[in-house]
Amino acid sequence: MSFLDKLFGRTATEEEKAMTKLNIGIILGSTRQGRVSPQVGEWVKGIADKRGDANYEIVDIADFNLPFVFTTAGDEPGLKAWSEKLTNLDGFVLIVAEYNHSITGALKNALDSARDEWNNKAAGIVSYGSTGGARAAEHLRGILGELLVADVRVHPTLSLFTDFENGSVFKPAEHHPKNVNAMLDQVIAWSGALKTLR
Repeated sequence: MSFLDKLFGRTATEEEKAMTKLNIGIILGSTRQGRVSPQVGEWVKGIADKRGDANYEIVDIADFNLPFVFTTAGDEPGLKAWSEKLTNLDGFVLIVAEYNHSITGALKNALDSARDEWNNKAAGIVSYGSTGGARAAEHLRGILGELLVADVRVHPTLSLFTDFENGSVFKPAEHHPKNVNAMLDQVIAWSGALKTLR
């Protein structure tokens, strides 16, 4: 909206409002068959969309067919599309499964497949596993620091024993949405502040 529009009291259209909002990617960090990350990601997006404070979208790393980092010439279409997607995002919510006390190889590869595109952005973590994915999240925080991503403090953790039926059907406990909203509050605040550095 221009200065004259503001001066004469014209209100922003819905399209203009959407364009001024931050773009937050909810990144699914698992690619295995039978994964539950899409269920968790859609649940987080459902909570996020009710807020109306940003443009939220699911970003599935499986859709990009990323080659194993540094094993190719680096000119694959998936790498270009991944770079463009990350460039157009202001912040992230990473849906993290714990594998062998750490993050998945697919998520580590996706993180390593870009560099500057991550810089000076914020991220929240939603993890799941036998201990709520806490060990994976702690490993992830070190990686994010190296990529100049500011990870926020509030960290919803989901237990495979109490938040999933038979380890496969996501049925989150009632207290989790409050934690997700608190995490999103921080992601939005930090993403907006960090945008001024880019």
